[in-house]
Amino acid sequence: MSPPYVLTFEEREHFLAHGWIKITNAFTKDQAKTATKDVWTRLGMSETDKSTWEQWRVHMPNHVEFDAAEFAPRAWAAITELCGGEERLAPAARLWRDSFIVSLGTPEGEGKPVTPQQLDNFHVDGDTFVHYLDSPEQGLLVIPLFSDIEADAGGTVICPEAIPVLAKHLHDHPEGVSPRMTPRGGPDFAQEQNLDWFNAVGRGCSHFVEATGQVGDIYLLHPLMLHSASTNAKRNVRIITNPPVALSKPFCFDREDGDYSPVEQVTLRALGKTRLPGWKITAPREGVVPERVRIQERMKKEELQRLEELRAKGGVAEN
Repeated sequence: MSPPYVLTFEEREHFLAHGWIKITNAFTKDQAKTATKDVWTRLGMSETDKSTWEQWRVHMPNHVEFDAAEFAPRAWAAITELCGGEERLAPAARLWRDSFIVSLGTPEGEGKPVTPQQLDNFHVDGDTFVHYLDSPEQGLLVIPLFSDIEADAGGTVICPEAIPVLAKHLHDHPEGVSPRMTPRGGPDFAQEQNLDWFNAVGRGCSHFVEATGQVGDIYLLHPLMLHSASTNAKRNVRIITNPPVALSKPFCFDREDGDYSPVEQVTLRALGKTRLPGWKITAPREGVVPERVRIQERMKKEELQRLEELRAKGGVAEN
C-alpha cells in the first residue's frame, strides 16, 4: 500500500504546472556525511588541494546501496505519490546508491559563470534504453543534494518549458528513439551520439531553474525534464546523486478510470491532451549499454584499490 499523501496542495499544483518540486530537509547532514565519508579517497584527490582536482565533473560508480524509504521517508512518499502509488513502482526503485556526481569546476572557469543557453550538456536521463513516450525505465528524475549548492556553484540547470518539446518528439515517434533522440531507422540510431539535439532545444528556451539548496534537499523532476550540468564557477565542491525511479509497468495515457499519476498528467498537459486513445509503441523495448558503464567499471576497480590501500595503512578517509 502507498503511504497517505504527503504533498501539500501547493506542491502538487507546482509539479503539475512546472514538472518539478523541491523537498527540503529530506535527510540530515549526518546522513550525508556518513554517505560521502570516502569520496576523496575514492576520487584520488584532496578536498583541500584544488591542484589535485583533475576533472571538472566526475560520475562515480557505486559501492553501497541504501533504502530510500528509510533514508529519506518524506521524499520517498512524495515519489510514490507523483508516480501514482508504490504499487506502480519497480521494487528496485527503493534502492539508492553512492554513485555520486561530483562537480569541481575548472581553474579557467572560476569566477566566470555562463548563461544556461551557453551550456552544452543538456539531455534527459536514460542512456541505457530506447526511449518511448511511455518508457517505464525512468519514471521520475531524482536529485538528492549531498552538499550545499549556492548559485553558480554547479547546480543542475533544468528547463521546464522544454517538456512539451520532448513529449511531442516521443509521441510522434512510437517506433522509439535513441537516448540521444535519434528516431529508429535514422542514421547512427544504434550508436552513441552527441548532445546536439538536446542543446538546440535548450538554446531555444528562455526560462531555467538552477537546482540550489542545502544538504538534505531533494529535487523531484518529470522524466522529460531537460537539464544540464553547470560550470561551477565558484569551485565549491558539489555532490549529488541521480537515482532512477523505474516503474513496474509503462506509463498509461489512456486510462478508463482516469486515474492518471501526476507524472502522467504533466505529460498529457504538455501534449495538450486529456488522454491518448490508440497510442502505442510500434517496436520492441530494448536496452543500451553506454560507454559510461564501461568507464565506471574501470573507475570502480581503481577506487577499490585506493580504499584497500587506505585500510592497509590504517588510515582514515578525508571527510
